[in-house]
Amino acid sequence: MDTKEKILNKVLANLVVLYMKFHHYHWYVKGPHFFSLHEKFEEMYDETAEMMDEVAERILTIKGKPISTLKDCLAKATIQESTVTGEQEMIQEACNDLETLNHLVYEAIDVVAGDEGTVDMLVGIIKSMEKHLWMLRSFLEH
Repeated sequence: MDTKEKILNKVLANLVVLYMKFHHYHWYVKGPHFFSLHEKFEEMYDETAEMMDEVAERILTIKGKPISTLKDCLAKATIQESTVTGEQEMIQEACNDLETLNHLVYEAIDVVAGDEGTVDMLVGIIKSMEKHLWMLRSFLEH
């Protein structure tokens, strides 16, 4: 597996784990901010699903093989599964994970330099995740 395929599969693996975490948060959030957080987490897992598909299709476009099992995703991801149920913990964990993903995507941009189609896709991921990160951090401020 070449380096470009490897880093993109690492991005894909982290998106898969993040997708499941956002679902977990969506299902388990409770409290005074239930309605707004329930909706926000749904928005985030829908958007993450689109990113997963885009990354996997990009890997196929460059003649690679996207990972496609949960076992492989969990083994390659740096983002870990979650069982937290408190809204503050969910938001903080989501912020940490978005930062982790952004660092990885910046690393991926360096690896795929010169492949403008892949760079463009990765920049889109960064823009989206940075916006969510800003919103979630703002939520944590009192």
